[in-house]
Amino acid sequence: MPPARPATYGRGMEPMMTFLDCPEWCDDTGASRCGLPAEVRSRYIATSTDGPLESAMIRCPLGHWFNGPIEFLTFRAPHPAIPLEIAKDR
Repeated sequence: MPPARPATYGRGMEPMMTFLDCPEWCDDTGASRCGLPAEVRSRYIATSTDGPLESAMIRCPLGHWFNGPIEFLTFRAPHPAIPLEIAKDR
């Protein structure tokens, strides 16, 4: 793998910060996540048997940090809760 080169920016351009929602679980039951904006500290390509994976190192203001493929660092909001009465009828 070739050594990383420093980022270059055009005249008057500033590097842009990127954020993801922090995926840290905040309780033992897995019912809630931190969700604070986690800064992407660095991005890189990881090799895998299935091809290259876009990866990142992120850190949120509470100190949670993660390092891995972006698809595993992002999460979607859970489906809306189904009322118990409806769930029992299914």
